[in-house]
Amino acid sequence: MYGLRYFYKTYRWAGNRTRFIVKEFQLIEQFFRDKGQQRRDVHLGIGDDCALVQPAEDKSIAISCDTLVENVHFLPSMPAHELGYKAVAVNLSDLAAMGADPAWMTLALTLPDVDNQWLQDFSEGLFEAAEYYSVSLIGGDTTRGPRCINVTIHGQVPTGKALTRSGAKIGDWIYVTGTLGDSALGLDLLLGKKEVDPQYKEFLINRHYHPTPRIIAGQALRTLASSAIDLSDGLNSDINHVLKSSDVGAIIDVNELPLSKSLLESVGKKEAINYALTGGEDYELLFTVPESQRGALDTALIHAGVKFVKIGQICAGDKLRLVSDGQPYELDSKNFEHF
Repeated sequence: MYGLRYFYKTYRWAGNRTRFIVKEFQLIEQFFRDKGQQRRDVHLGIGDDCALVQPAEDKSIAISCDTLVENVHFLPSMPAHELGYKAVAVNLSDLAAMGADPAWMTLALTLPDVDNQWLQDFSEGLFEAAEYYSVSLIGGDTTRGPRCINVTIHGQVPTGKALTRSGAKIGDWIYVTGTLGDSALGLDLLLGKKEVDPQYKEFLINRHYHPTPRIIAGQALRTLASSAIDLSDGLNSDINHVLKSSDVGAIIDVNELPLSKSLLESVGKKEAINYALTGGEDYELLFTVPESQRGALDTALIHAGVKFVKIGQICAGDKLRLVSDGQPYELDSKNFEHF
């Protein structure tokens, strides 16, 4: 969105080659420029070689980048509006895990061709999420190729107050927000791998298409939590990032995992637990809290609009132990992986 390039699509008819060219700036003007949130701290946005923003005093800049590739991270049948929303939401989830305030984003969009209706729906979904969380689109790039969406998001957090993966200490309690496993089952429904009662289908698919970044919860946890991470690859995988960074171990009681009625009644408890542990793309927060801060947790998160539950405790060692009724619990499925 900074430069000027072209999309090319070539057709053959009766031996003649006709080239249809759509200039990039026309696409940007129609679907992205001057749309959505217009923040006062953006001094120069889309249309130049770089964007110019003015960070607040005594704030550190938090930056995260996520790529969504067709047939890897989303199905070709995914509605464009939902894809636009999710492309922003998954990046916002990273900011939530750091306790950051959302601010700006850039978009690199690769498309096989110019489909005006797809672009209209995509941009509406993208700006729906961006406006709700006060994020300005300040630039990016567009090019031709297999469909791929890359969002780089920027946030601000008070200097020295960012949550990280490396602060967990022995004795800290482990919590998660929301419910786990719904998104993974929603994807299996879309893939035709599962069938569920129609009353649960819409909820489960929506949890896959429309994650809720826990921005307010992350902000509230800045002075309480010792570590945090967002759950993108499944709890079993993501908590191990915390354990490795903090040089600790953990015990999790699988019977304490928050499971929705839709998940439980669709697949039963054992399979629901496996979805919660390994399914991926929940975009909930996992965080650790010292015993001394547990009493303040209810008050701090009362305005976050999300439930949270204690599922385990940090311990000595460097391993994750899953237990059920005091006995070791064995997983039946592998962790989610992008490759």
